[in-house]
Amino acid sequence: MNSQFGLINVWTQGDFVTRFVAVLLLVMSLASWMVIIIKALDLRKLASQAKSTESFWHSADFVDGLGKFGTDASNPFRALALEGREATAHHREAQPQLHDSLDVSDWVTRSLRNSIDDSTARMQSGLAILASVGSTGPFVGLFGTVWGIYHALLSIGVAGQATIDKVAGPIGEALIMTALGLAVAIPAVLGYNALVRGNKGVLNKLNRFGHDLHAYYVTGARVSSSDSGNVVAMKKA
Repeated sequence: MNSQFGLINVWTQGDFVTRFVAVLLLVMSLASWMVIIIKALDLRKLASQAKSTESFWHSADFVDGLGKFGTDASNPFRALALEGREATAHHREAQPQLHDSLDVSDWVTRSLRNSIDDSTARMQSGLAILASVGSTGPFVGLFGTVWGIYHALLSIGVAGQATIDKVAGPIGEALIMTALGLAVAIPAVLGYNALVRGNKGVLNKLNRFGHDLHAYYVTGARVSSSDSGNVVAMKKA
């Protein structure tokens, strides 16, 4: 590419505002790609952890089933099972407190819901960055374009020449900022949508597991998925 045109010329000929916009777009792009990669790896791990739920229910007892989830404290399925067990034990053994007005079903339900809400918050962390980049990226690029066109027109006015060869270059270089803004925003939007869809899939599995855990802690057995009238027994810890 001719050194008189393109990104290099935009940077070298641009003023402080133009360079600031270019650096800001670069930072936004790097931040969005970091979030996409990190959250995609986390989502892949969560999908793998979700597969252990059936192994949990086919275990001989609760302790053995808990071992199927491994020792990762960030595993939301493991945390959910532990939260339900602790809630049941606390309700049964604690001294009289305000929560005694709740029966064991309501108490376990609230405890499991709190655990699911905490896991949901962790899964959604970082998505606000993608949403912000996706919504503001084009406008940041557009601002750089408007500023670049303004300075290009000033330069043309000073030179006193408005022929097409004098106008096309500077205006085209200014429009590059709009293209950069779109290049930053589009991956962020696509990544956000993909991660939200993946999170919903994991959360659906987490909610189903929580429903089964609720039945287990309240009735002593998991409600069978094949027949709502059957239960699958499992020895408690």
